[in-house]
Amino acid sequence: QVQLQESGPGLVKPSQTLSLTCTVSSGSLIISYYRWSWIRQPPGKGLEWMGAIASDGSTYYSPSLKSRTSISRDTSKNQFSLQLSSVTPEDTAVYYCSREMYGGSWGYDDWGQGTQVTVSS
Repeated sequence: QVQLQESGPGLVKPSQTLSLTCTVSSGSLIISYYRWSWIRQPPGKGLEWMGAIASDGSTYYSPSLKSRTSISRDTSKNQFSLQLSSVTPEDTAVYYCSREMYGGSWGYDDWGQGTQVTVSS
């Protein structure tokens, strides 16, 4: 079973860039039929898929966040990262990294425990 662990600052100031890293254990970022994604859950709201990076390095983003989001990876460290620019208090959420598996459609396979990020001055 894959283990995923999010890390990064818990507090970000408005207009700054939120940066998180997911470290993957017992799994490889380059295996086909998997992609590595970021999901968030604002307080009192549902889960929001933000974007993903595929085994070949291709990236996919939610249309609503595409202009502010960047996902990258470091295969030598088995890590992938999220950057969300120009944050506002509405970006306050628990952020999760996840592995998705393709079996006709994409489905969540494994999750990190999540990390709280608060946007506040």
